[in-house]
Amino acid sequence: MTDQPVLVERRGAVLVITLNRPEQRNAVNKAMSDGIGAAIRELEDDPALVLAVLTGAGKGFCAGMDLAAFAKGELPYDPERGFAGMAQRRPTKPLIAAVEGFAVAGGLEIALCADLLVAARDAQLGIPETKRALVAAGGALRRLPERIPLGLAMEMALTGDPITAERGHQVGLVNVVAEPGGALDAALALADRIAQNGPLGLAASKRILQEQGDWTETEYWEKGGAIAGPVLFSEDAREGATAFKEKRAPVWSGR
Repeated sequence: MTDQPVLVERRGAVLVITLNRPEQRNAVNKAMSDGIGAAIRELEDDPALVLAVLTGAGKGFCAGMDLAAFAKGELPYDPERGFAGMAQRRPTKPLIAAVEGFAVAGGLEIALCADLLVAARDAQLGIPETKRALVAAGGALRRLPERIPLGLAMEMALTGDPITAERGHQVGLVNVVAEPGGALDAALALADRIAQNGPLGLAASKRILQEQGDWTETEYWEKGGAIAGPVLFSEDAREGATAFKEKRAPVWSGR
C-alpha cells in the first residue's frame, strides 16, 4: 500500500477517503491532517461528487492525534477546518464514517464529524483523554451529547472507558452495525442509497438538521424555508417530478 497518509478513491458519485498510517494506528500527524483537508475540499468543489465515506487502513479507524509527532512540534490542524482538517468545519455534503477496530480519542472525534456512522460489531468507541489528565477538545464534548443521552456522554468523558459499537447502536450513535471486516462495504451500500437522491436536497436537508437545534418554531419556518426554497424551484426538483411521472430514474444536474 502506498505511503501516502491519506488515500482518495472515486467510486461514481462517492469519494472514499482512507486514513493510511496503519502502523501508527492511523494516528493524525500534520501530513494526514493536510490530506484530509485536501480530500474534503475535493468533495466540496466537485459537483460530480455527492458524498464521501471516511475509513481507516489496517486494523482500526483512528487512535487520535499522533503524540510523538506533536511532541516534535507538529500541529495536525488545518487553519480553516481545525483538527484533522475537519473537526471545526464539517463538509456541507453528507459524510459516512466506516469504523473497524477502534475509533478513540481524536479518532472518535473525526468519526463524529460524519453524519452517519457504520461500525464493525467489535469496534471500540471512546474518548480516553481524562485517563491522561487531558480533555477531548476536538469536538466530542459537543457532538456526543447531540447524538446520545447526556448521562452516557458524561460517563464516557469522565471514565474514559469505551463503549462497543453494539452499545453505540442501541443508543443511536451508530447507524449500522456490520460484521468485523465489513464496515466499509456496509458504508458503501449506505452511500449508494444516498447517492441516488438529489444533491441539492441532500445538502439542504443536512444543513437544516445541523443548524435548527437552537431555532425557535418561527425561526425554523423562516430559516428552513430560506434554505429549502431554492431547492423547490431548482431544475433538479422539476427533473425529480418528471422522472417520477415517467417512471424512470432521475438524472440530476445539481442545478
